[in-house]
Amino acid sequence: MKKHNAENERIKRKYFTFLKEAKRHSEPTVDTAAKALSRFEEYTKFKNFKAFHFEQAVAFKKHLSEQRGQRSGKRLSKATLYLTLTQLKRFFQWLAWQPGYKSRLQYSDADYFNLSDKDTRVATARREQQIPTLEQILHVIRSMPAEKDIDRRNRALIAFTLLTGARDSAIASMKIKHVDLISDSVSQDAREVKTKFSKTFTTFFFPVDNEVLEVFVDWVTFLRDERLWGNDDPLFPATKVAIGTTRQFEAAGLARKHWSNATPIRTIFHEAFTRAGLPYFNPHSFRNTLVRLGEERCTTPEQFKAWSQNLGHEKVLTTFLSYGGVSCQRQGEIIHGLGKTDVNSPSSVDLLAEVILQKISHQSRK
Repeated sequence: MKKHNAENERIKRKYFTFLKEAKRHSEPTVDTAAKALSRFEEYTKFKNFKAFHFEQAVAFKKHLSEQRGQRSGKRLSKATLYLTLTQLKRFFQWLAWQPGYKSRLQYSDADYFNLSDKDTRVATARREQQIPTLEQILHVIRSMPAEKDIDRRNRALIAFTLLTGARDSAIASMKIKHVDLISDSVSQDAREVKTKFSKTFTTFFFPVDNEVLEVFVDWVTFLRDERLWGNDDPLFPATKVAIGTTRQFEAAGLARKHWSNATPIRTIFHEAFTRAGLPYFNPHSFRNTLVRLGEERCTTPEQFKAWSQNLGHEKVLTTFLSYGGVSCQRQGEIIHGLGKTDVNSPSSVDLLAEVILQKISHQSRK
């Protein structure tokens, strides 16, 4: 059975380079495009892209809607359909302008990958995201063991994520020198830390809980004073794997090297939340928790701007639009509370809204 098409592979490689270098997309985005194309090629039995016709798009769309997820066993979600078909549409629109394909493909045929308006609305609708509360995260940290070096690392890892809201890829690449315990801050230097969009910024520890700060400070002190590790050593080292007494590979302490990726961090989070009897929340969800906390504690526009900047956002609107959704419970509290509020008295929310509107108005005039 045919497993690939050599000509297709060459043009796909060119497209992936275009996405990465010209469009500046990240590796995960390129991987999503590759997965979508792989699904389409498997369906067409690796037929040459030059033979693409709108009928293929229509038939594949129907085929995809009937597929079931490997884990869930349920029909693929509208969001998955939308994401896959959108990637295919973009690819064939790009392909229609490439030498050797211009005379074979119709640019408009890619539009047949579109979902119906109804399915598109379902796929792109914003739904309330479940995020951990501060109390839940504190419970997880307090319930984690701290006897072994690996246990101490894992507990400090979750504490640090709450203190900084740093992304897991950045955490995996951080060195001890990036932490400043005098100013209670961490330097996310894009020259060495894998930050989003390679941005460099300083994050000061969020005021979440003194106990959380102590857990992390004890960890850094342990690395520096007891292990005698230097500035260029990893802040959260990988697990050393060795052959144990049972002649099986097992964890044998800490390796003096970085994790190669963020997957072990997400595994640690999963195990910690499960052990604490809570549903799993990934590291990125802590950023949403911190935004909610900032909305409660910040009373002036300047304070929320600083809170937003501490998360690495250059514009406060990014914090509002991407993370600042009001939960249903909080929405009800606000609406019910408005009936008890003196509408004539100015509030911090009024001032904050005024600043945002002025910012939007200024950007629209540019």
